[in-house]
Amino acid sequence: MASQAAPPCPKTTPVDPSALEAMDRILQEIASVGRCLEAMDLKITDLTVDSSSFRADIAGFRETTNALDQRLTAVEDQVAALPDQDAELRSLRAKVTDLEDRSRRDNVRFFGIPEHKEGSDIKAFLKSLLSDLFSIKLSPPPEFQRAHMIGPPHKATSDKLRPIIACFLRHEQARQVISAAKTQGPVSLESHEIRVAADFSRLTNEK
Repeated sequence: MASQAAPPCPKTTPVDPSALEAMDRILQEIASVGRCLEAMDLKITDLTVDSSSFRADIAGFRETTNALDQRLTAVEDQVAALPDQDAELRSLRAKVTDLEDRSRRDNVRFFGIPEHKEGSDIKAFLKSLLSDLFSIKLSPPPEFQRAHMIGPPHKATSDKLRPIIACFLRHEQARQVISAAKTQGPVSLESHEIRVAADFSRLTNEK
């Protein structure tokens, strides 16, 4: 039996060094492009995170703006209502002042009386002052619900005099004393000018 011949060996093509260099450069370029793509992917991820943060900040700014807008609207409404509130306040103040003046209608103030001149019985002193100094004769004799000096005592060296306020039992007598004293004018007691006036509220006195 005849032996078969071995197949011929394939021919080996010689490798071109320049082709290998070109291939190596291509691989390096591909690797460089891959690294660039990875870097770009990281930047895109960072931008996505920043964008989400910006959106959250914008949403927060919108909520703050809406809250400020609501407050501004409330303030504008209050400012618009000020004229009505001011008119109401003036009306209430006038009513309070009127009530206060009415509550003081029985009071009479005496100014210029020397300190401690009233003695231990200030009501008896006032009765004597009206009859003897002002020559005001009241019938029946004046009666007081209360009478006292206004304010704390001054120092002995002070020349300030505290007024006396007296609340008459009868309103008509309080009006008579004020009218008679106004007609007669100021009188003097130990070189001090004594004056009589009605007891009004601070706002009425300012007017």
